[in-house]
Amino acid sequence: MNIKEPKFEISAVSPKQYPKTGLPEIVLVGKSNVGKSSFINTMINRKKLARTSSEPGKTRQLNFYRMDDLFYFVDLPGYGFSKMSKKEQEQVGSFIEEYLFSRKEIALVIFLVDIRHSPSANDRLMYDYIIRSGLPCLILANKADKIAITKVDEATKQIQSILNPIGDIPTLPFSAERKIYQDQVWNIIKEEISL
Repeated sequence: MNIKEPKFEISAVSPKQYPKTGLPEIVLVGKSNVGKSSFINTMINRKKLARTSSEPGKTRQLNFYRMDDLFYFVDLPGYGFSKMSKKEQEQVGSFIEEYLFSRKEIALVIFLVDIRHSPSANDRLMYDYIIRSGLPCLILANKADKIAITKVDEATKQIQSILNPIGDIPTLPFSAERKIYQDQVWNIIKEEISL
């Protein structure tokens, strides 16, 4: 899919700040250092549209990236490594919850986990949360370039067996370095936003 003019639109912490365009939204969820920004940059073949941080946990808002007039990528604050205070964590948690459970424009949640590690307790909590929201979901086993290519399929199946043992949610490998996994992800996105 060729996105011609991707742009960062807004960082939001409440519904009154969300875009009013009615475009579908593809939501990115995952730990602070799992590679959500790199995922966006890889998918649209840009180096720096989504800012990657050397300090995990810095994103404290929902970042909306407009993909032409087709849809938004929405990057949610990461979890797990943040240096936020308990109060900040509660505030961020409440606006994420408000967004996930009330935003009508959400077309798909892309849940990124690290292919090198078994899903953490936080990953499993977030997965349960997504399931309870009733939203369509895609699990991406990210950082597939960090393991031998011959082990990617097995590691992806292992993650699915832990998070989604009944296998009713697509679980795919992904890598910002090896750009061989993008087409499958684009196909699922296009299906969910009816392109």
